[in-house]
Amino acid sequence: MDWTVYIIRCDDGSLYTGVTTDPERRLAEHRNRAQGGRRGARYFNGRRPLDIAFREDGHTRSSACRREAAIKKLNRAAKLRLIGLTC
Repeated sequence: MDWTVYIIRCDDGSLYTGVTTDPERRLAEHRNRAQGGRRGARYFNGRRPLDIAFREDGHTRSSACRREAAIKKLNRAAKLRLIGLTC
């Protein structure tokens, strides 16, 4: 199964990084959480996810988790450069 690393842009300007096998489903779950639902990351309590700003497909689960951890260690400027390179 292919795993995807993604970055979601939020309405407050923040960026959220995660991994999934189905980015569109996961974005919908995060949006549901922002509206008081139970699924999706707690990060979205009080934040509204706008769109998937970055996605990197074709990972195994372990490589996706490693890539997610590496992206989460980047500062905001580096994340914005990463998004800019793929848009």
